[in-house]
Amino acid sequence: MCKEKNITALPLTFLSKNIDKKSSFSTDVLLSLYEDMLMGRNFEDMCAQMYYRGKMFGFVHLYNGQEAVSTGVIKLLRSEDYVCSTYRDHVHAISKGVKTKHVMAELFGKETGCSKGRGGSMHIFDAKNNFLGGFAFIGEGIPVALGAAFQSVYRKQIFSDLGELNVTACFFGDGTTNNGQFFECLNMAVLWKLPVIFVVENNQWAIGMAHHRSTSYPEIHQKAEVFGLPGFEVDGMDVLAVREVAQKAIIRARSGNGPTLIEALTYRFRGHSLADPDELRSRKEKDAWLVRDPIKNLKSYILENSLTEINILNDIEVKVKKNIEEAVNFALSSPEPDIKELKKYLFVED
Repeated sequence: MCKEKNITALPLTFLSKNIDKKSSFSTDVLLSLYEDMLMGRNFEDMCAQMYYRGKMFGFVHLYNGQEAVSTGVIKLLRSEDYVCSTYRDHVHAISKGVKTKHVMAELFGKETGCSKGRGGSMHIFDAKNNFLGGFAFIGEGIPVALGAAFQSVYRKQIFSDLGELNVTACFFGDGTTNNGQFFECLNMAVLWKLPVIFVVENNQWAIGMAHHRSTSYPEIHQKAEVFGLPGFEVDGMDVLAVREVAQKAIIRARSGNGPTLIEALTYRFRGHSLADPDELRSRKEKDAWLVRDPIKNLKSYILENSLTEINILNDIEVKVKKNIEEAVNFALSSPEPDIKELKKYLFVED
């Protein structure tokens, strides 16, 4: 039976049992993870509101349901590490440190956006935080991620950089793994032992195509073996499970032992984009995943194990909502790009 069907049928206690095995997470870490996931969820919910109010244009792809993957991997990275994303990139950027107000302003097409309003939803970029961008076409970010990882090795070997290798985390969906860039880059990453982590966000659907119908071998993580790198499957609805696997991959990459492939089994709670009526997925399937909401389950785990008081979590929720409100107000009050600068940033300036 394919993994997509197996993971849907997991008992509701799967997440809590999986977390109970992990005793090395401090309360501060758990609260930090909870806040980051909650920030991502609230940001995306606000994006939906703003989109339907006509404040955003074009295609907007939301990340609801997949927050455990972004938080579980990116919050382990250092500021000097790199992240490459997809067109579903808002939450990746926020987890990497890009301020919500700058992401929101970018979505509004404002000059104060992290890409000066030129990128929009699918092309979030922030050099300061080493966020190398969202990419409108699937697979585009993988070669870019390899370039970032290569320069880290090059600096050490050619310029005798005494620091540790910088790690690059590259996110993409299950549909991308049927494309040539995926296989070519796995091969090259192993040949050059590049410090890169390939994170497959297997949300079970490539737009309107179910994963198990689009590939002859649905277990993506096992494809890593062909190229000689380790491949792991992890419950992408469990932030602690994702973090545990990611930590091993980051240590391996930073120590010069090469790449790792992580397949995170997750699910998007909304349609492919805000323009998608989402009529292809069954209500039964959606409901089976909704009860495994990574944010609600982490909150339940924290409270059931008396790791903090409910008022602390409530304070975090208030803080997050205030942050999102300020981001919207910042975007609304920001100036539009000057028409005289229409061609600015197209070419390198002297």
